[in-house]
Amino acid sequence: MKYKTALVLGGGAFGTAIGFVLTQNFQKVIVLVRSEETYQEINRGENATYLPGQKLPETIRAARTWAEVEALSDGGIELIVSGLPMSAIEDFCLRNEPELRSLFDRGICLVNLAKGIDHETLKLPDELFKSHFDAYRSQLTYLSGPSFAKEIIDKQITLVSLAGESRENLLHICDMLGTDFFKAVPTTDVKGVLLGGSLKNVIAIAGGILEGLGYNHNTRAALLTRGIVEMLRFGAVFGARPETFYGPSGMGDLILTTTGELSRNKTFGIELAKGRRPEEIIASSKSVVEGYKTTKAAYFLAQKMGIRALIFSGLYAVLYEDADPRKVVQEIMLLPPKFED
Repeated sequence: MKYKTALVLGGGAFGTAIGFVLTQNFQKVIVLVRSEETYQEINRGENATYLPGQKLPETIRAARTWAEVEALSDGGIELIVSGLPMSAIEDFCLRNEPELRSLFDRGICLVNLAKGIDHETLKLPDELFKSHFDAYRSQLTYLSGPSFAKEIIDKQITLVSLAGESRENLLHICDMLGTDFFKAVPTTDVKGVLLGGSLKNVIAIAGGILEGLGYNHNTRAALLTRGIVEMLRFGAVFGARPETFYGPSGMGDLILTTTGELSRNKTFGIELAKGRRPEEIIASSKSVVEGYKTTKAAYFLAQKMGIRALIFSGLYAVLYEDADPRKVVQEIMLLPPKFED
């Protein structure tokens, strides 16, 4: 093994899957969790709550406290992976700032896996982390791309984007993550990668609704092509590079999340089309549907920045104003043609 120990914050599906990737290059991977149930499951070799049936190697160990992390790592941590959802980042940073600063002071880098926009502050993950750790911004990186957790553990070939400010750190982390089935491609376009990873979840919910309403391939193709156009409009406001949206974290993730059967956001949309309430669906699932709150954030961001985003505003009306999805689709289709050049 090239490296000693990696630390994963959070015991969700994707964090666990990236932890599995790291076992290919690290002697030990520690997963810091809050839940006693998840703690016991991981230490028995399976995260049964989030990845039932997926066996984990013995080199993945769960911890519940920083003292336990320290004991397991023996001071050898070389990489931090944040598997925290958007809603948990701010609180975790506030409660654990001394411990994280201590690690950053040793030059250790962090890889963020969260995808979304904070619906209250309209901040992306990089802004949340930098509000606490701006002095370490060159050590903060952001991973996004088409990557279902289950398929990663099944060693299906997976290509993702890794964004950050330091080219040296990006290349080093890509080496830490690189295996014969998982590859991270470095880029310095942080905003482009984060916007692609966040906004595609909204389009995926819309795709699930359309599928649930009985629309088929023509409609899906229309949604994907119009979806990427609207994502590019958000990108332009943030100074993101257009080509980033045609890479793994943009078009790649959009296609996977909108069409894949393992997509939580697409499944959420299908259930909405059956007439179920958003709150009911979310309450019945242990997994986070990032696109639900991201829809609200993206809608208010579009309003604030003057971004023309019909799909995002239409989905906001369905999720938060109880609009009939069929009528929303019809209203969008009946709008007069408009030149975009």
